[in-house]
Amino acid sequence: MKRTLIILLLCFSCSLLYLDKAQAQCSICTKTAAQLGEKPAKGLNAGIIYLALTPFAIFGVIAFRWWKRNGD
Repeated sequence: MKRTLIILLLCFSCSLLYLDKAQAQCSICTKTAAQLGEKPAKGLNAGIIYLALTPFAIFGVIAFRWWKRNGD
């Protein structure tokens, strides 16, 4: 259990290091961000990534609880 948790935390922390380099934009958002400038485009990209992480976090919590309940 501890080993799995440590691996998950390590993967999560490593993914945060590359958050600014992630490109999470569709073609329309890319065109809009290009017109906004560099700083607002980074904010738009961070917002898109934040909104994408929320469903993944919810799914992760549900999957973890299901795994813990049915794992034994």
